[in-house]
Amino acid sequence: MDEPGVVTEPGKLRIERLLPGPIERVWAYITEPEKRRLWLAGGPMELKAGGRATLQFRHAELSPTKEEIPERYKAKVNGQVVTGTVLRCEPPHLLSLTWEYGSKTEVTFELSKQGDEVLLVVTHRRLADRDMLIGVGSGWHTHLGILADRLSGRTPRPFWATHEALIGDYARRLADAPLAQAGGA
Repeated sequence: MDEPGVVTEPGKLRIERLLPGPIERVWAYITEPEKRRLWLAGGPMELKAGGRATLQFRHAELSPTKEEIPERYKAKVNGQVVTGTVLRCEPPHLLSLTWEYGSKTEVTFELSKQGDEVLLVVTHRRLADRDMLIGVGSGWHTHLGILADRLSGRTPRPFWATHEALIGDYARRLADAPLAQAGGA
């Protein structure tokens, strides 16, 4: 299951992945900084409502494949920090938090058992414009692919080459996606 994310309402992107379980293992890869840094971003997270979250993105470290950083991201060669606040935490099924990077968005991770596998649904809300939808959609698609690689014991795919290829795909797919109204979604 490597389907693209979809816009389910203005400013809201949803992407699903069926991952190898058990659910506690997938939860650990979402919540534990040392595991999370292998596919998304490291950094501390207080797993309680009102808890602080700091995500330290270092995309070049997600895969052993060494590759050139695209020109548009070279200013972030040393990584990027996103802060937020945990809104809900219901282990091992639900984590919702704000992400603050320029604007305040909201990310929710929902996990459910599907036999020996785990359905992970990531919903990213309050995406203000088309560029943000495209960047977030292609970003989640890439990061979740790396998570699937890690959980399956495969060498993680290269981040930048994968992300760059997906940007064009998401730009085409989301060309007519509804956008959030100011202050909405």
